[in-house]
Amino acid sequence: MQSWRRKSLWLAMSASWLLVLLGVFPLLRLAVPSRPRAGTSQGWPRWLDAELLQSFSQPAEFPEDGPQPPRAPGGGSCTWEACFDASKCRGGGLKVFVYPATGPVSETHRRILASIEGSRYHTFSAAEACLLLLLSPDTPAGQCTPVPLQWDGGRNHLVLGLHPAPCPRPFQLGQAMVAQARPTVDTFRAGFDVALPLLPEAHPLRGGAPGQLRQHSPHPGMALLALAEEGGWHTAGTNSSACPWDGHCEQDHGPKQTHPGATLPNATFCLIPGRSSDALHFLQALQAGCIPVLLSPRWELPFSEVIDWTKAAIVADERLSLQVLTALQEMPLTRVLALRQQTQFLWDAYFSTVEKVIHTTLEIIQDRISGASAHPSLLWNSPPGALLALPTFSTSPSDFPFYHLQQGSRPLGKFSALIWVEAPGQLPVKLIQAMAGSQHCAQILVLWSSEKPPPPRLPETAVPLTVIDGPRKVSGRFFPYSAINTDAILSLDAHSSLSTSEVDFAFVVWQSFPERMVGFLTWNHFWDEARGSWGYTAERANEFSMVLTSAAFYHRYYHTLFTHSLPKALWTLADEAPTCVDVLMNFLVAAVTKLPPIKVPHATRHGETSPPLAPGGPGLRQEQQPAAQDCINQMVAGFGHMPLVSSRLRLDPVLFKDPVSMLRKKYRSLEKP
Repeated sequence: MQSWRRKSLWLAMSASWLLVLLGVFPLLRLAVPSRPRAGTSQGWPRWLDAELLQSFSQPAEFPEDGPQPPRAPGGGSCTWEACFDASKCRGGGLKVFVYPATGPVSETHRRILASIEGSRYHTFSAAEACLLLLLSPDTPAGQCTPVPLQWDGGRNHLVLGLHPAPCPRPFQLGQAMVAQARPTVDTFRAGFDVALPLLPEAHPLRGGAPGQLRQHSPHPGMALLALAEEGGWHTAGTNSSACPWDGHCEQDHGPKQTHPGATLPNATFCLIPGRSSDALHFLQALQAGCIPVLLSPRWELPFSEVIDWTKAAIVADERLSLQVLTALQEMPLTRVLALRQQTQFLWDAYFSTVEKVIHTTLEIIQDRISGASAHPSLLWNSPPGALLALPTFSTSPSDFPFYHLQQGSRPLGKFSALIWVEAPGQLPVKLIQAMAGSQHCAQILVLWSSEKPPPPRLPETAVPLTVIDGPRKVSGRFFPYSAINTDAILSLDAHSSLSTSEVDFAFVVWQSFPERMVGFLTWNHFWDEARGSWGYTAERANEFSMVLTSAAFYHRYYHTLFTHSLPKALWTLADEAPTCVDVLMNFLVAAVTKLPPIKVPHATRHGETSPPLAPGGPGLRQEQQPAAQDCINQMVAGFGHMPLVSSRLRLDPVLFKDPVSMLRKKYRSLEKP
């Protein structure tokens, strides 16, 4: 009897364990995903935030939604090595020739053409170009752009269209690259094609609207979620436990508001369905600083080859809606802040204008050509971005002035004094001696731009003194001369008057702010209501936005940026009105850093303090009057916006002007009359 009971108990326990195992194994299979099989294509969702939204099953286990378009039979096998001849780009780098339009030219077409022609990539000769660009006009459905004469099967060609599906039969493009808005993941050739953002029709050519984020941390009254809809945006309350993109979720009891299509949401997360028609909402959310949460998108994210979207967006599966909502509600505020900050940087650096979108496309192709000497990922995904960090200067972030703090480094402890000498061409002996007396001066370079030859004998100095034969144009003073071997440049004119103490203190200040300009004489810009235009003056001594380059410290990288990134039209303007070059250099540095310059004290007079080209300002010559009125306004038009930032900060030495003994002060000559 006891033996039968033991056998019955044993059978019952065995059956119970079997039932438990049968129920647990499927749960374990969902909780611990198996390794992908060899050769298995990993479809969506591609988890961009694996730590936050962990996948409970392999993407390949989900069935595809509906029939998928077939891959292009002719171009699907194209790779960069197989379909692009990079040997044509050796030496001169990327040179782009744009085919002339064959039909009516739209406003978007004109904007693209203007942005390319004003860039450093453009050439008017198809023979010297290594990339031939074909702009896709707005053609009726079923029609494609005529094939040019130099088509050559599409090799070294780029077909560019800011609107989706410029040609419904992409296999006819052969070996040509396609830069297209909102390409599908099934037809996009990674590493060969370029995914563009879907831009609105009225997207500006240059300048552009800034990011609209004003408060990085979520406000208690701010909506947590905003859902992209055809008519605009639908917002849900912070306490919402529903999933508004799924009709089967429980009802949302939080406040709701519907926004029209042009209004950007004031929410923390923007839920964007994976439909192709929602790609425009993605750009709207980016500008608003609303973290995009992409629900199983079937289109390639813009510039995904270089942009790390894990720092600015979240890709989730809409079928795991409850898990997604819970993860968003529990996201740490530090990560919310980081994601929102990155959305603003990406919007400003790559998406705010047509010009930036086009230049980013060409820079991606330039990086492919450069290979190992291309931009590292940090330069693409950290301010100010790859468009303003030229690889021709360096590929190491520590060599750029705006990455020193991030890299935990400092510029070298020496500077180069660059003295510009023009007509009548007299060697500034006193200025050279003052520079040579500085303990931080590594070399003195005299940029001789006078028609008269330099003197045969140079004064003897404690530091190397070199005379460089410079161009007669004023813009030549900002050329990246190979003789400059320090990070810091002290830009001087022959008529400048500086003491050694002034130079030493200014250099110490610059070392703490290597991305900015540090100078002695300042100007300030202002909006003239009567004229309806911009002006600049030196009369407002307590506020400034520019420092004169006749006596200013800055990083030598800005010479490279000045020479290789500015449009030629701005060079011409600076050469025609020499004082405009000061404004132009300040515009460039402010556009990169979005920061004002720094002013330091000086004891001696450095020449004129009033801008001779300011409208109505003293020192204005009659023949310069037209250039004077248009100088700053033409630069605003060239940049597309006013980049200058005003400041009232002046940094002084310790005990400066204090009623103590001069023996206690380090920079004594600063206070001498």
